[in-house]
Amino acid sequence: MIVTTVRVAHTADLDAVTIAAIRDLLETAFEGDFDEDDWAHALGGMHATAWAGAELIGHACVVQRQFLHRGTALRTGYVEAVAVHPDRRRHGIGGLVMSPVERIIRAAYDLGALASSEMAVPFYVARGWQQWQGPSSVVAVDGLTRTEDEDGGIFVLPVVPVDLTAGLACDWRNGDVW
Repeated sequence: MIVTTVRVAHTADLDAVTIAAIRDLLETAFEGDFDEDDWAHALGGMHATAWAGAELIGHACVVQRQFLHRGTALRTGYVEAVAVHPDRRRHGIGGLVMSPVERIIRAAYDLGALASSEMAVPFYVARGWQQWQGPSSVVAVDGLTRTEDEDGGIFVLPVVPVDLTAGLACDWRNGDVW
């Protein structure tokens, strides 16, 4: 059995081989449903990678965003690109990469947030993430715009007190805003 090693590093500290391995893992794990905007969203933050020897088997990252909640800007650690190699799923690898990401959120941000697929909801709930129950929006070029399709799929890890039933607005970005 190969021991799994977890490494944490900022995008700026990852070498080209590691960045290529992350991109390959994401392409494999998301079965080709991972585009250039998704890749851009995963850069510029802290990455947790899980390795079995020289093979990358898991990844998660947290990037900084600004969310609006009840008239206050919250420094938000947004979780992106959580993936486990399909051959390694259901063996605790997801938890191994999420633990350092959650530690970073609790130490450096007001709020952790992520958009979850239906399949991953039990995983995040078991880790203490809470479903956002209020309306979601984006601060778009033309002002605050509702993102009704995202309602129910946003999960948060509060560090400061928040009202889960109030509105939450994310900052604008290309591609999926949530």
